[in-house]
Amino acid sequence: MSDTMPEASSAWPTEIRLSPDKRQLTVTFDDGRSYAFAAEFLRVTSPSAEVQGHAPAQRQTVPGKMNVAIRSIDPVGNYAIRLNFDDGHHTGLFSWSYLAEIGRDHDALWSRYLAELDEKGLSRTQR
Repeated sequence: MSDTMPEASSAWPTEIRLSPDKRQLTVTFDDGRSYAFAAEFLRVTSPSAEVQGHAPAQRQTVPGKMNVAIRSIDPVGNYAIRLNFDDGHHTGLFSWSYLAEIGRDHDALWSRYLAELDEKGLSRTQR
């Protein structure tokens, strides 16, 4: 993920839709791009300090979230949403630019997450 992203910085959502089972969030942007995010992916890439730390070396690999769901979505100003997960996590603010960035970089982020789980002997199903 890069620090400078002109296309993501101007991202503006036109639709945010939570699936009936609350395990997928679809975000459509005004440039026509649309991303379907699994709740697990959003939980393990949460922009919260709990997950990301305060420096890159502090970023945590979060195991055991395969069955997590999004309990609710709260708007934050006109720039972000707060996702409240059914495991109690609710501290990350998902800005429009962050959602566009992780949508664009989904495959690389997911591969990195799976590799980190494997390297650390962790599981998607068990904490």
